[in-house]
Amino acid sequence: MTDLLAARSQMAMAFAFHIVFAVVGIGLPLLMVIAEASWLRTRRRVYLELARRWGKGTAILFVVGAVSGTVLSFELGLLWPEFMAFAGPIIGMPFSLEGFAFFLEAIFLGIYLYGWERVSPRAHLFAGCMVLLSGALSGVFVVTANAWMNQPAGFILVGDQLAYVDPFAAMLNPAAFSETLHMTLAAFATVGFAVAGLHAGMLLRDIENPFHRRAIGIALPVGAVFALALVASGDLSGKFVAEYQPAKLAAAEAHWETASAVPLLIGGWPDEEAEETRFAIRIPYLLSFIAHGDPHAEVVGLKDIPVDERPPVLPVHLAFQVMVGCGVALALTALLGGVLAVRRRGLPDSRWYLYLLACTSPLGFVAVEAGWVVTEVGRQPWVVWGLFRTEDAVTPMPGLVVPFAVLTALYLFLGVSVVFLMRRQVFMSPEADAFVEDGEATVDGA
Repeated sequence: MTDLLAARSQMAMAFAFHIVFAVVGIGLPLLMVIAEASWLRTRRRVYLELARRWGKGTAILFVVGAVSGTVLSFELGLLWPEFMAFAGPIIGMPFSLEGFAFFLEAIFLGIYLYGWERVSPRAHLFAGCMVLLSGALSGVFVVTANAWMNQPAGFILVGDQLAYVDPFAAMLNPAAFSETLHMTLAAFATVGFAVAGLHAGMLLRDIENPFHRRAIGIALPVGAVFALALVASGDLSGKFVAEYQPAKLAAAEAHWETASAVPLLIGGWPDEEAEETRFAIRIPYLLSFIAHGDPHAEVVGLKDIPVDERPPVLPVHLAFQVMVGCGVALALTALLGGVLAVRRRGLPDSRWYLYLLACTSPLGFVAVEAGWVVTEVGRQPWVVWGLFRTEDAVTPMPGLVVPFAVLTALYLFLGVSVVFLMRRQVFMSPEADAFVEDGEATVDGA
C-alpha cells in the first residue's frame, strides 16, 4: 500500500465512522424535543421516558462523535499539510464556527441531561431545542467547508500565493446550498427511519407495547417527511453537479459519450478500459432531464474529459446506484406508511409493514455512506476541484500504513462500545419499560 493510498484510506475510514455520529447528532435531538413537547402537552409518562432515553442516546453518541471528529481535525493537518497550508486561511471560518456550535451543543446538552426538575419545563425544552439547532448548524458549517472543496470560491491567487480571501464568499460558494440542504435532510430521514425500524422490531414481540408504539409514532413521520423531501434536494444536487462538476456526474452515471437525449442507467458494470457500461437498464431521456431539466439536453461524457482528470468510474457509479436505491426504498416505505396510516387512522402496525420498517431501518446510513463516496471519490483526482491534486497534498512522512492500522483497531473498539452502551441505556432497559407501561396505564385509566 502506497503512502498516498494509506492516507486516503485512513481519512476515508475515519470519516465513514464519524459521519454516523454526526448524522445522529443532527437527527436524534429532533425526536428528543418532539417527545418532550408531547409530554408537556399530554402528560403521558411514556413521552417523558422517550425524551429521557433519546437524551441518553444523544449524549453517548455526542461523546464518541466528539472524539472521532477531533481525530479527523488532526488528520487534516497531519496527513494533508500542503492542503491545509493552502486552504486553511480560506476555510478556517466555517471550521471555527463549527467549533462554537459544538461548544454550544455541549453546554445545552449538559443542561438538558442534568436539568430535569432543576430548571423550569419551558427552559428545559428550550435547552433541547438549542441542542437540536446547534447540532444542525455544526453539520452545516462542516459541509460548507467540504462544498468549497467541490467548488472553490472567495479568494484570489497571484502565482501560487493567496493575495485575497473573502471567507464569506468561500462559505457561500455555489455548492454550499445544495450540499448542506441534502446532507441535513438526509440526517433527519436517516435517524427517523433508523429509530422507527429499531422500535418496529421490538414491537413485533409485543404489539401493544405503548413505549414502542409511541416511539414509532414520532420517528416514522419524521423519517417519512424528510425522506420525501430528499427527492427534491437530490434533483437540485444533480443539476448542480451537471453544471459545475460534469466529470463527477459522468462517473456517477457511467456515461461515456457526450450526447443529447441521454438515458438514465440503472445498474450496469462500467469497463474503464473499453470505455463502455454493460448490463445496464436504460430509461430514455431521463439523465438529460435530471441534469438540465430538458429531456433533449446534452450531457458531457467521460470521453471528453482527459484520462488523468477522470474520477474512478466503478466505485463512484456503484456508490451512486446504492445511494439512489436506498433513497428510493425509504421514500416508497414512507409513502406506503402514509397510505396505511390514513386508512387505519392510526399507527401502521400491520406485522408485514413492521417487518418492512425493520428491514429498511439501516438503509439511511448506507445511503449516507454511499453518498459521501460519490462526493469524495467523484472529486478525484482533485482535493480542491480543478485546482489542487490529492497527490500533491499528502504528507511526505513515510509509513502511513501504521497509523491507519492503529486507528482502524481503535475505531472498531469504539464501535463495539457504542453498540453495547446504546443497547443497555436506550433500547434494552426492562426497568424503564415497566415504568413506562405502568405510567401509560395509569394516565389512560384516570
